[in-house]
Amino acid sequence: MIPHLSELSLGCAQLGNLYRAIDDEQARATVDRAWEQGIRYFDTAPHYGLGLSERRLGAALASRPRDEFVLSTKVGRLLERQPDAAGRDDQGFDVPAEFRRVWDFSRDGIRRSLDASLGRLGLDRVDIVYLHDPDDHYRDVIDHGYPALEELRGEGVVRAIGAGMNQSEMLADFARNTDMDLLMLAGRYTLLEQEALDDLLAQCERRGIGIVAAGVFNSGLLARSTPPDDAKYNYDDAPAELVQRARRIAAVCDRHGTTLPAAALLFPLAHPAVVSVCVGARSPEQVDRNIELHSRGVPAAVWRELKEEGLLRADAPVPAA
Repeated sequence: MIPHLSELSLGCAQLGNLYRAIDDEQARATVDRAWEQGIRYFDTAPHYGLGLSERRLGAALASRPRDEFVLSTKVGRLLERQPDAAGRDDQGFDVPAEFRRVWDFSRDGIRRSLDASLGRLGLDRVDIVYLHDPDDHYRDVIDHGYPALEELRGEGVVRAIGAGMNQSEMLADFARNTDMDLLMLAGRYTLLEQEALDDLLAQCERRGIGIVAAGVFNSGLLARSTPPDDAKYNYDDAPAELVQRARRIAAVCDRHGTTLPAAALLFPLAHPAVVSVCVGARSPEQVDRNIELHSRGVPAAVWRELKEEGLLRADAPVPAA
């Protein structure tokens, strides 16, 4: 069963010090502001800051009524303590390398991961569990990981199960061949990329599977009104041709009195399979900005011109004006 998700949700990788550190007070203030602004779906993972995101999110939500929010975490990477470790994490999070990530999609690994997450969150349950980045572990997931999640759902331990990835092809396969409830698609259904219309989104619409669209700013390329030369795309430096394409889209938005980030955030929500857009924030001010973008609206002329200029697929659903 798909829980009701707020249309805008908070991605909590930044609470795990993604790219740069924030303190506990700022992390709590970020979650508090999201709550004040009506966000009720929060997504985290052990991977984010080697458990730091889960600990901070759990602490920030501890005083909130448990039945009033939806929380998802992920499985597939176990955290193993490294007693003699030195230095910092090497996977993008500004935290001490006190743990190492170990891939494990076995039944035992799934259950151990979820138990550890509940301990860090300080909760007795989560609502949604996603298989996290199983790109190189397809056979393990089909044979062991997915059946383990089915078992947890059948026992009532979790309400919904799914997978979260940066590609649509394998998620489309899961949509065809499993009974997952939700799929988190990161960066592959955006103003720059709509190939997921052909496989994943069509499958999900037919089968009633919800899509949580993440990475809608394509790692930053669509996050500013005018994309800079050094913009990031897919966690790396953006190719020059993509920067130019993003600038052409931005120019169309500007001509009609809106912005590239507003169009980027609202675009995925027009597809009937998309149930939430998950956007990260590291401060209350960033939460406010995302709320403002979500509420701004985009003139119909923007979508029309983008399609006429070949900057958006002609068959892509677009938001109502």
